[in-house]
Amino acid sequence: MTDETPLRADAQLNRERILAAAEEVFLERGTGVSLDDVAKRAGVGIGTLYRRFPTREDLLAATYSARFLALAEASRARAVDLDPSSALRAYLEELVQYTNVYRGFAASLGTVLQIGTPGCLATSEEGARLLHTAQEAGAIRPDISFNDIVCVATAISLATEKDTSPQAHIAHLVGVFMNGIVLR
Repeated sequence: MTDETPLRADAQLNRERILAAAEEVFLERGTGVSLDDVAKRAGVGIGTLYRRFPTREDLLAATYSARFLALAEASRARAVDLDPSSALRAYLEELVQYTNVYRGFAASLGTVLQIGTPGCLATSEEGARLLHTAQEAGAIRPDISFNDIVCVATAISLATEKDTSPQAHIAHLVGVFMNGIVLR
């Protein structure tokens, strides 16, 4: 996915139609929807969809890339004014909130973040940077990895994805996790 060869105009149009259709269908019905439904909504054949996006996770990563870029940018800007532990906590809360945009997305989060879209790379790099900074400051246990952060984000997302107003629940669960990894 990181190998972005320029597409012919018709192929680029199909790609854009697929991404727009995926956004609509995932928002309406969640990520478990049939990819045939996405292709039909886009007005393309299923082969065209799979040529551009070989797996559901590839499609999710491409659809989410702009959101993840925004998350990473907001986190970098916010981190300047926060201590390392608070910056990591804010990142984790926001990652969970972003993950809950599409129902069912949480189960694919770890795989999606490894796809390699600009947004996936930026979000992963930012999370790893914040964790490393907090560990270097002696604020977070050294045995915690970015994969641990992703696992916790996945678990919290799954626990809160059906909440009608999840912000308080997300903040509480992130607090429980952070209390477990903070060095005192």
